[in-house]
Amino acid sequence: MIIKSSLFERNIKNKRLTKPYKLVFNLIIIIALFGLISSCKNNDRPVFYPSLVAHLPELEMSGGDPYIRALMLTISASESNHNNSYYLLYGGSHVHNLKQHPDQCVPINIGPNKGKCSTAAGRYQFLTATWQEKARKYHPNPQKSYRQSIYSFEPKYQDIVVYRWLIDHHQWNVDLLTLLKEDRVEEVLGKLSNIWTSLGGGIEDNSMTPYLPSIYRYFLDKELNKENLDQSSL
Repeated sequence: MIIKSSLFERNIKNKRLTKPYKLVFNLIIIIALFGLISSCKNNDRPVFYPSLVAHLPELEMSGGDPYIRALMLTISASESNHNNSYYLLYGGSHVHNLKQHPDQCVPINIGPNKGKCSTAAGRYQFLTATWQEKARKYHPNPQKSYRQSIYSFEPKYQDIVVYRWLIDHHQWNVDLLTLLKEDRVEEVLGKLSNIWTSLGGGIEDNSMTPYLPSIYRYFLDKELNKENLDQSSL
């Protein structure tokens, strides 16, 4: 009876001892499951490869903040993903004369605007009306002709007009540069999607849209490295 009693007491003690270990073990299992679920969600995001944008030309504009320059490159990666993007018309054809906006209305055959036509042109796919409005405000070198201004659509001027537009916080009711420096890239792309409808949250997402936050960070690294090299060479 004494042996049986001591064995019984020992079993009870063992059970008491193993209870905390079981709780710890169960907690580890739960944490591991959460990690696995989170990992699966991240794996749903498409993997970005630099080869997707390797063909894009450098900006023709010199200078400027690297955060905004990276944003400009990101916009063009989605809107005009082509090695000759400054000369690109909506639909994929090209123009050769950039003395001013081409103003060619190309029929739209797919998407929510099917049946209409688009005057989108250049690296940032400016519509004629949008270009005239923004060039009037930001173009550095307008030419006067017969009581009207002509705004050259040459590559560097496309860049300059977009750059000045993006840094003008009055146009966006927010300072985009501040948001970018806080790594709020998705928020910035959302704010721009009313203008550039392929940036996510717009009406015309395309094959590049899911990669855009990664594309922005890739271009930002390049632009920051370039800026550091320029400063070190001084």
